[in-house]
Amino acid sequence: MTSIRTKLSIGLSVAALATAFAIGLVTYRHTLNENQALFDYQLKQIALSLRDTGWIQPPARDDARRGEELNVVIQIWTANGNILYLSHPDNPIPTKAPLGYADMAGATRRWRVYSLLEGDRIIQVAQPFELRQGLAASAALRSLTPLLAFVPIMAALIWWLVGHALNPVRRVANEVASRDERLLEAIPGKDLPSEIAPLVSAFNTLLDRLNHAFASQQAFVADAAHELRSPLTALTLQIQLLSRATDASERIEAMNQLKQGIERATRLVEQLLTAARMEEEDIHPMQGVDLAELVRQTIAELFDFMQQRQVDIELNAPEQTLIRGEPASLQMLIRNLLDNAIRYSPERAVIRVHIASQSGKTILTFEDSGPGIPEQDRARVFDRFYRGGDQQQSGSGLGLSIVKQVAERHNAALLLDASPLGGLKVSVAFPD
Repeated sequence: MTSIRTKLSIGLSVAALATAFAIGLVTYRHTLNENQALFDYQLKQIALSLRDTGWIQPPARDDARRGEELNVVIQIWTANGNILYLSHPDNPIPTKAPLGYADMAGATRRWRVYSLLEGDRIIQVAQPFELRQGLAASAALRSLTPLLAFVPIMAALIWWLVGHALNPVRRVANEVASRDERLLEAIPGKDLPSEIAPLVSAFNTLLDRLNHAFASQQAFVADAAHELRSPLTALTLQIQLLSRATDASERIEAMNQLKQGIERATRLVEQLLTAARMEEEDIHPMQGVDLAELVRQTIAELFDFMQQRQVDIELNAPEQTLIRGEPASLQMLIRNLLDNAIRYSPERAVIRVHIASQSGKTILTFEDSGPGIPEQDRARVFDRFYRGGDQQQSGSGLGLSIVKQVAERHNAALLLDASPLGGLKVSVAFPD
């Protein structure tokens, strides 16, 4: 697992070390040049201090000094080449040199030489080149010691600062780890950095959705169990009646009742499965759909039910009506609205279905001559398992709830009103 703290610490340390290296390199070069300039200044000052000196006695030969390290070599000669003074006879520097500063090669080493003309004398002060370089480099390196000592301190400081900055992340992680499926409260967002706050906000939104989904699921399961109890009880009683039938007519009547009970239970289970799928919000991408063709197909599928109920349907729709939608869920909406209209309409009734364009919307309308829905109940009929108390036909109470969910997914407006036929008018307005 990759650690943000480790990555940030390494990255910042590398960046800081690279910066320190660049600063150290510049400092080293600058200090080296300053020391070289200082050594040149010393050579010049020595030469200037000797210009007013008279005759200088050459030093006596001393074999003990042969192995000494030479810091400065001085020699003075006349303009015609006669040497007046030589500080180290065994280590002569070149006798010919341009006035001022010069780098010259001697018999065994290179020299940095300063030559000064004073009257008829030439004063020459020299220093071994490698000695100058060594002393200057040592001084430059000593100037870097504080910077080198700062490197481990800097790395430790970066590690601590990054860890301190990531404390809110650890706090949020602990908050999440402490939750289970029963604890879906929002994570406190107080005093969070601006970089973490959007993540916590999104996570809280997810928790809220999960909480709502779990609550809805629990309510659905409880309602479904309650609704299934009645048809199953009815089936049990109908089977008992069938087993107690004493003649053919009683058996036929019991069989018909049992068949109707099975059909009601089957429809309830189908509606429960449909509602459960809608809860999963697993909708396919929107596409172009011919709404008029979907209505015609659904009417054809419900033809047998229409024949049983002796109901006719008048369809007033263009040959083709294209909208954006998901075909399967739209057909589910149409089927539920048609099924309700057929189921609650009296025998030999007429159901009208219209498709029209109005104010930039495609409006699908169903009108029946059934009992309708009282105005005070229209807001509640979209709740799951809700059925009005004065209904003669059995139902699951899920049809309009499914219709509402499909309409919301398609951003369609759903309106219930009284029908001119005396029953219910349902309008679904789809945006173009």
